[in-house]
Amino acid sequence: MRQKIVRLALVGGVVLLALLLLLAACGGGPDSPEGRDATGGGASPGPVERTVPGAGAVTRLTVPPQYSTARGWEIIGSSPDIAVSHATGLLAYLERSAGNRYRLRTVDTATGKPGWRGRAWRPPDPAHYPKLATVTAGARQYFVTWSYGKVGDGMTPGATLVSLDLYDVTNGSQQRVEVPWSGAPGVSTSGPEIVISDGQANSALIDPVTGLVSELGADELKYPKGCPACKQLTEVHGQTPAGLLVGGAREFWVRGGWFSRNVAPKGVDRGSGVVTSVAPGRVLAKWALARKAERAATHELWAVHDAATGRPLVSVECHRPAIEPGRHPQAVLSPSGGYLIAGNLAFDLAARRGHCFEGPDGVGHLALATVTDDGIAYGAENARDASEALSGGGLPVAVDLATWTTDPLSRNARLPGTETTGVGVFRWTDRQDRTRLIGYPRTD
Repeated sequence: MRQKIVRLALVGGVVLLALLLLLAACGGGPDSPEGRDATGGGASPGPVERTVPGAGAVTRLTVPPQYSTARGWEIIGSSPDIAVSHATGLLAYLERSAGNRYRLRTVDTATGKPGWRGRAWRPPDPAHYPKLATVTAGARQYFVTWSYGKVGDGMTPGATLVSLDLYDVTNGSQQRVEVPWSGAPGVSTSGPEIVISDGQANSALIDPVTGLVSELGADELKYPKGCPACKQLTEVHGQTPAGLLVGGAREFWVRGGWFSRNVAPKGVDRGSGVVTSVAPGRVLAKWALARKAERAATHELWAVHDAATGRPLVSVECHRPAIEPGRHPQAVLSPSGGYLIAGNLAFDLAARRGHCFEGPDGVGHLALATVTDDGIAYGAENARDASEALSGGGLPVAVDLATWTTDPLSRNARLPGTETTGVGVFRWTDRQDRTRLIGYPRTD
């Protein structure tokens, strides 16, 4: 009797296999040209990513001429945030599934082939999409996802916390860290440690290698002597190789390390430095010009500092804004770190040159969003910020940082959110409100 059951099971398996082969031959699978929707219409793929190998045809967007749309790879159903490891060429994104669960997935940007994936997990607050970033600690690099909210079953309120998942980029090994936290957190991954801040003087530091957490209060920030402004509007900005980066109403310092007054650029008021953005290994700060400077009343100086030593690397003067912005633009580095952009500012760090893109009226109408190792930056004129430029707002442009010249692109051109392994990654939302990521190789 048992042998008969086994034989029937084998026959059934053969029939099922034949049916599957027949369906594949008919071309009706979700990854077939008929199943893949290139215009936003047609059948929905569900909440699971799909990729097209690097040699395949993908949706063709209007993009800068430096990229070829004849081939590439495509992911449908990605999270809004992505993270890239330039060291490995892996791109990470989040996939959302039933039950408010998320899973980190990776793709090889050079080929479009799926890489490793993490275990599924639930964020504390399902109403907020988790954030995604990359952090480097020594020779090791990690993808980091984090979210904030209350834990509990809905009937019994629980504690509020920041929940982080850390993934080694080389193999996907995963560890979870939960930090009790009250109030909206700010999270910095400039490295080597992950910094959670309350926007003021309190912070928690997470070692991504071990997952160990250490908390620091305002009384542990080691304020520099003779700096009363350091204790006004005190804010933890992130981590540097030399320690925690902290700023006050004016002046900034590294806890137990260098002090801005001692590393101020030439020609500025040494007690006026303000941190505006932090990137891996770099600090972007603005300074008031010395009172006797010719343009002290109308201009200020922007400088890129080495995060380990505080030494200014390159600077440029720019008009003071008529109204001080509530949030300064985020600094963005090229993959190898040779260029830095932020709003209407651009710096060639190797050549020690900077440029402020502004009109004759002294107003900066350009928002830069992405910069490549070839010294080409992408952004948009008349866009409020980089996010709006990447979403299709404003008039898209390409900027050659060797000559500081701006070339207009097609009005409906999409801009790369990042570039790595010679592939530009573009993001757009189709008519079914699905986020799509497309990788186009460079033409050269």
